[in-house]
Amino acid sequence: MLTSARPIARRRALAAAGTAVVLTLALAACGSSTNSSSMPGMDHSAKASSASASPSTDDMPGMDHMAAGNGLTDNKDGYRLTSKNMALAAGKQTPYRFTVTGPDGKPVTTFAVDQTKRMHFYAIRSDLSGFQHIHPTMAADGTWNADLASLAPGSWRVFASFTPDSGAGKGTAFVLSRTVTVPGTGTETPLPAAARTAEVDGYTVTVNGEPMAGMAHPITVTITKDGKPVTGLEPYLDTYAHLTAFHQGDTAFAHLHPTTKVNGYHGGPELSFNAELPTSGNWRLFLQFQTAGTLHTAALTLNVG
Repeated sequence: MLTSARPIARRRALAAAGTAVVLTLALAACGSSTNSSSMPGMDHSAKASSASASPSTDDMPGMDHMAAGNGLTDNKDGYRLTSKNMALAAGKQTPYRFTVTGPDGKPVTTFAVDQTKRMHFYAIRSDLSGFQHIHPTMAADGTWNADLASLAPGSWRVFASFTPDSGAGKGTAFVLSRTVTVPGTGTETPLPAAARTAEVDGYTVTVNGEPMAGMAHPITVTITKDGKPVTGLEPYLDTYAHLTAFHQGDTAFAHLHPTTKVNGYHGGPELSFNAELPTSGNWRLFLQFQTAGTLHTAALTLNVG
C-alpha cells in the first residue's frame, strides 16, 4: 500500500505546483497592463468611437463646390475681379459691368455650371440691407453685365461666385468681391435682432440648428404657411431653396449648400443645409425659394458662437 500511495501523492504535488505557476503568470500579465487598449474588449470600443466620429467636410454632400475664404478680396490664386464701375446711380436700375481675369492676365471666358448658372452675382449694402442675387450675362470677350435693381445711397459690396472650366484654376470655386459707392444721402438700417423665424409673403421660415464658427454643421429650414407645412416648393437653381449669409461688420460672404435632393415640384416643408460660417457674430441669412412660379426671399439674423 505504501508503495502505490507514493506515486499518487507525488502526482498531486506536481499538479498543485503547476496550478500555482499558471496563476502567478496570469496575475503578472494583468498587472503589467499599462493602457486600456490592451484590456479585453477595449479595442472594440475604440473602433466604435472612431466609426461614430463626425465626418469631415469632404465627406458631406454639397461641400465639394464650396469656395474657400470669405470673399473679401478681389483676387485669389491669380484670378482677379476687375471693373471700371467705382460708383453706381441711386434709385434706379443700373448695370454693373465686370471681368474675371486669369493668372495669364486675360479675361476668363469658360466657366463651369454651378446650380444651373455659370456666374452667381450678389450685392449687399454695408448694413446688410438691400440684398440682390443676380445671374449676369457674358459677352464673347468675357465682359459680364449684371443689371442691379434700385440701390440706396451708401457703400455696397458686390460678389462674383464662379468656377473656371479651363486653365490653372479649372474646377476650383472662387468668390471675389469689390466695393462700390452709391452717392447720395443715406440712412443706415439697424440690423434686426437675432431670431429663428422670419415672415415673407405669408410664409413663415424657421431655422433650427446651432452652427459654430469655423465648423461645418447641419441646419434645417422649415417653411409653413398659415400654420400648415408647405410641400409645394418648386426647384430653384437645382435645389428647393438657396441660402446665402453675410457677416455683420465686414460683409464676409458664405454660401450654405443644400443637401436636400430635388424630386419634382413638391419640396418641403423641411430642407437641410451644410452651414460653415467662418467667424462668430451676427450673420444675415437670405433664403430664396419658389412657389407657383414666384420667387420669395426671407431674411433673418442668426447669431453664431
